[in-house]
Amino acid sequence: MKFDWGTKTFLCGVINVTPDSFSGDGLLQGGDWISKAVKQGKRQEADGADILDVGGESTRPGSTPISSEEELARVIPVIRRLAKEVKIPISIDTYKAEVARQAIEAGASMINDVWALQKDPNMAAVAARASVPIILMHNRSQSDKAQSKKDLGGRYVGMKYDDLMADIKRELQISINQALDAGVKKENIIIDPGIGFGKTVEQNLELVRRFGELKDMGYPTLAGPSRKSFVGYTLNLPLEERIEGTAAAVTLLIEKGADIIRVHDVAAMRRVATLADVIVRQKF
Repeated sequence: MKFDWGTKTFLCGVINVTPDSFSGDGLLQGGDWISKAVKQGKRQEADGADILDVGGESTRPGSTPISSEEELARVIPVIRRLAKEVKIPISIDTYKAEVARQAIEAGASMINDVWALQKDPNMAAVAARASVPIILMHNRSQSDKAQSKKDLGGRYVGMKYDDLMADIKRELQISINQALDAGVKKENIIIDPGIGFGKTVEQNLELVRRFGELKDMGYPTLAGPSRKSFVGYTLNLPLEERIEGTAAAVTLLIEKGADIIRVHDVAAMRRVATLADVIVRQKF
């Protein structure tokens, strides 16, 4: 799989095969959830998604981990069906190496590791053997630092950084080195600074503002601001009213050089990204 970085902003559509997604779109709630997930993926492809990211475990602040067996039962049937019905790449959103391995066998062609190899170091070997792109996301999430408010959802408080971007870049470099040492090709590494993961509202706002500092690391970048708590807490808005705030963050992130934006509202964010690309990348 090859992406022509710099030519456009690539959109990654989110498919949450969970009962408890922070974004309110978890599909694992009664009925034929496999068909619902496939229908959502096909709609996102039609709306302009370039990648579909399938996840089976919630990563919201304070969420409860699940077993590999449960995660596999959720994501493999969806990936297997989607691989037959969509033409765009499918990414598996997991930090477990065995889940990633079976997802690739089922038809996924990317890995999105929200713990950047720090939870399961075997993940690097899986990515290397399959020769697939892997997204390494910075994450300092701690359950004891998570708080939640009615309507606004979870957020992290009291997270300490010496220098936010310097710390993120240093820790991402550790994961990059692990990946390279395991045989992952440099061109298959994508980095994500982890908006919302182990960062306070104020730190997430700073991260958006300073996102461009990641570019000197020499890797394509992904950002995931969609419906996040920093939008909700800043604007005092619940999940269902965060589309404008998400659009503002997406625009700023594209201006700062983001190559991939991970979003829930694909149709709306494709319009946002297209206009931003015309202005920022001078692509008309």
